[in-house]
Amino acid sequence: MSGSGDGIPSFKCVLIGDGGTGKTTFVKRHSTGEFEKRYVATLGVEVRPLLFNTTRGSIRFNVWDTAGQEKFGGLRDGYYIEGQCAIIMFDVTSRITYKNVPNWYRDLVRVCDSVPIVLCGNKVDIKDRKVKAKAITFHRQKNLQYYDISAKSNYNFEKPFLWLARKLVGDPLLEFVVMPALLPPEIHMGPELLAQVERDLVEAKATALPDDDDDDL
Repeated sequence: MSGSGDGIPSFKCVLIGDGGTGKTTFVKRHSTGEFEKRYVATLGVEVRPLLFNTTRGSIRFNVWDTAGQEKFGGLRDGYYIEGQCAIIMFDVTSRITYKNVPNWYRDLVRVCDSVPIVLCGNKVDIKDRKVKAKAITFHRQKNLQYYDISAKSNYNFEKPFLWLARKLVGDPLLEFVVMPALLPPEIHMGPELLAQVERDLVEAKATALPDDDDDDL
């Protein structure tokens, strides 16, 4: 943990995954994420400070966003160094972005060993889902946390940060005392779609893991 000038505990959170999966859109949903960002020119990275009010006081995630650098074949070690937690993102409408998750994970843990990691499948608002909940098993093999999210509808926005906050602070009962300040959703997920997403996740959790790593997507 690193402090900051205002005394609020701050954590470096690295946000990784293929280009086009919605990483920047996701982090910009938080109203401070775009307003207070700073640019690290040497790495071509944008750092977005996201503030959350919890039962343990305020905490800040300084979310490192690739600013498109991942398109050039990976990220330099400086992106990961001193990372205290991570979010790996893929797009549920694009199978290749899920197939690449193990590569991102390997890059991350090579530099940041044993940090809390959340895997997020973004764009669950799109009905034509290519990566079904049952096919998403990587987090179960590696003991990571997983959430379906929809950046554009704010669905589950706070879940990855709440899980990470509990791990980082060491309090499994920590809660957000007010919901994070988010920009209004760009799209709305209807109740039927929300119910379907939840049902699929429940079913996936009850499904046995495949014997090999060549998951049938």
